Amino acid sequence: MNTTHLQEQEKIKVAGHLEEKRGIYQMLLSWKLPDGTRGRKSLSTGLPVKGNKKRAEMVLREKCAEMEDTLSIELRDKLTATPGNMGNMLFADFMEYRWLPVIKTEVKLTTYGGYWLNVTSAIAPWFRERGILLKNLTADDIKDFYTEQLQRIKATSVHKYHANMHKALKYAVAKGWIEHSVMEKVKRPKAERFVGKFLRQSEAVELFEAVRDHKLELGVILGAFYGLRRGEVVGLKWSAIDFEANTITIEHTVTTAYFEGKSVIIEDDTTKSKSSFRTLPLVPQFRAKLLELRDEQEGYRKLCGKMYDREQGQYIYVNPMGKRIRPDYLTTEFPKFMEEHGFRRMRYHDLRHSCASLLLANGVSLKQIQEWLGHSDFAITANTYAHLEFNSKLQSAKAMTWIEKTSLAQLPQPDCAPPVQI
Repeated sequence: MNTTHLQEQEKIKVAGHLEEKRGIYQMLLSWKLPDGTRGRKSLSTGLPVKGNKKRAEMVLREKCAEMEDTLSIELRDKLTATPGNMGNMLFADFMEYRWLPVIKTEVKLTTYGGYWLNVTSAIAPWFRERGILLKNLTADDIKDFYTEQLQRIKATSVHKYHANMHKALKYAVAKGWIEHSVMEKVKRPKAERFVGKFLRQSEAVELFEAVRDHKLELGVILGAFYGLRRGEVVGLKWSAIDFEANTITIEHTVTTAYFEGKSVIIEDDTTKSKSSFRTLPLVPQFRAKLLELRDEQEGYRKLCGKMYDREQGQYIYVNPMGKRIRPDYLTTEFPKFMEEHGFRRMRYHDLRHSCASLLLANGVSLKQIQEWLGHSDFAITANTYAHLEFNSKLQSAKAMTWIEKTSLAQLPQPDCAPPVQI
């Protein structure tokens, strides 16, 4: 294949090495595309290991050069596509090489990380395998994709793919590359209603005692009592605590994102939404805990001297060396702790649900809970927790007075069943 016409910046470098497999030299090739996508391929040389090392190395060099040519020409074709022939591009290439770079400049890095993972791990591979062009994409193609994905993942995950393709095709229509979006004829799969696990009040008390002086204690308090998200817990700084006004301000988050195949930590001075930025009261019990923690960290700071991480030490949730706790520590270690200490297995995020449940059980309205949890829309709070709002159901039961006129009212009440308090 003649590559003299390819510009140097279009060349993709392919690395390779030999491995022995069942007495035969195997070639392992790897490369990285300009968008950060990595590729790998394993090929057999067909040469026995004994006496063929130099020949196998020559075959490897030739194969690397051939792959470089192939990949570079494919990349050039994608980059030089014009609006007039964009419809002839594979739908997979459109998603991966045209839409992702555009959306990258419009959303947060954490959001883009999710888009990138959806496109490169699921959407693009499925449609690329079938060779479907952008101009030939049909609603039935999308539906077939959903049907196959639902065999391995939940409908809520497919909803993310739906949102990505909907945005991408809307962009293609705006650019004039296609006349209309087939997503108009595609409905999202129906998802089962999610019902999280909730701590009962007695369980919350037991958990607070069990986690006392454990590395998870701060995370459990902030999750179960204040209903903070994982990123809000890890991102809480000392500057957010006002010991004079007795307030906690949620204004900074630390999250984990997958950016083009790599796990990165994102520190952000903005919260998930405008409503997520909120100020909560510092209750006396937690105030005392924080003052105790502040003194403890000051002692470690003096003891460690220059070894103490003063930059990350501005955060509340740090280890003795001042290193901030990683967000995934909470999600991986909390379920283990629950099982090891005889509690029901729960996710860390279920502490946030438990906070809402306990607030409802103590007469707090859904509107107030929306403000406490920092939900951007009341509908989110209502749809998630309305089934737990027991007080309104008690009022409904009280209104059904006609049951007192039936023979049921004459039945003796067992001592083990306390009367409902209305």
